[in-house]
Amino acid sequence: MDRRSFLKTGAGVASLTLAAPYIARAAVTTLRFAHFADENHPANIAAKQFAANVEKRTNGALKIAIFPNNQLGGPPEQAQQIKLGTIDMGLPTQGQLDKYDKAFAAMELPFIFNGPEEAFPILDGPTMDWFRPLAEKQGFILLRNWEYGFRNLTNSVHPINAPDDVKGLKIRTPPELQIQASMEALGAVVQAIAFPELYLALSQKVVDGEENPIAVIYFNKIAEVQKHLALTRHIYNNMIHTVGVNTWKRLTPEQQTIFREESKTSGELMRRLIADAETDQIAKLEKAGMLVTRPDLAPFRAKMDPAYKRIADYAGADNVKKFRDIVEKHRKG
Repeated sequence: MDRRSFLKTGAGVASLTLAAPYIARAAVTTLRFAHFADENHPANIAAKQFAANVEKRTNGALKIAIFPNNQLGGPPEQAQQIKLGTIDMGLPTQGQLDKYDKAFAAMELPFIFNGPEEAFPILDGPTMDWFRPLAEKQGFILLRNWEYGFRNLTNSVHPINAPDDVKGLKIRTPPELQIQASMEALGAVVQAIAFPELYLALSQKVVDGEENPIAVIYFNKIAEVQKHLALTRHIYNNMIHTVGVNTWKRLTPEQQTIFREESKTSGELMRRLIADAETDQIAKLEKAGMLVTRPDLAPFRAKMDPAYKRIADYAGADNVKKFRDIVEKHRKG
């Protein structure tokens, strides 16, 4: 090779070497993933697994920045930002999505499920088939049901062993009619308070109590400001891994497949983590000073007729009937 050929070849290699890092950087897309769980909550662990696996399987073309613990706004604001595209994805519950299509409200009927083993196949199968196209019309792509859990009741006044023990208590709920209706059917005085303000409201006795899944009660240190925990398991709801339609359209078909597969894997991880930890978390809450009661739930369930009526008025009687029919068909099957 003569000197001129060597210089030409060397210049070409140098040019490619300099250009390659620039091209790689230009190809990377960073997506924003916001949710409302604590950094140590299983939802965030599952989100981090999803982000790591997506980055690995796309060879670094897609990176996902996670914003836990309401960093980009409370749950209602997060849902709206997913729709608008300022957040790419999140973990809204049915309670956030029913603001866009009332059918989602039908799922949160009090005491409709006897346990997670009953809820999961119903929500992953016929209910998701029903909800997916409704959500897409509103700007949301539903990937997979993750987990949140059965909601339980805490307060700072007295133990709860029967429905009458709830009567007159000032209970914080999220701004979701289904949860409010279930508490009011038991005689509680309901006050909607944004989740980021909950701990302070409890510590200042603005309200007597609140209701949430065990993991939320545990990770948000509710035992520091509440004395009593009743395992009422009154409503089941779950986070749904959701991507905005505009973000979804920017993904290649291969990337969309990766998203669906990794969302399923991460959702299963979150379900395992929640189930495995719940008994231990209840024991730790007791050790922290909470008095835990395990009331007979039949008398609570018997008080829910007014709540069902209000939910049917809100969600649509046809939607409530459809969901109840799905549940009953599964139970008989």
